[in-house]
Amino acid sequence: MVRLELEGRAGRVEGQPARTREVKLGAVFTQTTPHEQGRPTRDEASTTYTGAMESADEFGRRISTEAWERGWSRAEKKVIIADGAEWIWNIADQHFPGAIQIVDLYHARQHLWELARALHPQDETRQKRWILREQSKLDDGKIENLVGSLRSLQTEHPELAAKIRSEADYLERNAVRMRYPEFRRQSLFVGSGVIEAGCKTVIGSRLKQSGMFWTVRGANAIIALRCCRLSGKFEDYCASRSRAA
Repeated sequence: MVRLELEGRAGRVEGQPARTREVKLGAVFTQTTPHEQGRPTRDEASTTYTGAMESADEFGRRISTEAWERGWSRAEKKVIIADGAEWIWNIADQHFPGAIQIVDLYHARQHLWELARALHPQDETRQKRWILREQSKLDDGKIENLVGSLRSLQTEHPELAAKIRSEADYLERNAVRMRYPEFRRQSLFVGSGVIEAGCKTVIGSRLKQSGMFWTVRGANAIIALRCCRLSGKFEDYCASRSRAA
């Protein structure tokens, strides 16, 4: 089985200290046969990365090329896991039709925690009590019940009402991607730890050090090299450049 994970991270651009650009990074890896406990396992040596500061359309073609070169068409089961960003799922629908789509459980939980803090500011006890009740619905894949609970919340504050409505819409829009018990029964990953680690290793540790500023061209050149090196393709890249020269 081939897994594809997608993520976006912001980065600063030279000459524009107040502006950020999103680095889009994808990771492709093979999930191995689950061990006897049924938990998902990954072939760590199979992980490859590709990314750049570019438009969603450009990145869609980039990650599609990487996945197909890795054997996406031959995969017994195809899975895409990401946060709930709409641009990511547009790429999934366009380039990977029929793949199982999963919203990273921990991103979804973050949405609930943000809402808990908005509902009960400066009251951690009430925040935790609310989370304890509502997060179980998320974890159990009972998204319709969770959405109904959120839509029943009443407030006289327009900003809070908008926040509640936004989170309910997010959950409703991604409901089929949040059937976590079903995904676990298939021994699939429900968290995007691979891409989270990749964002730190591939991007953060090299491009986001103190005092660094980048042009888009310079950042993309380094990102390409980092992806080659951490994907085990650096020698092939150097050989291809040598033949071209």
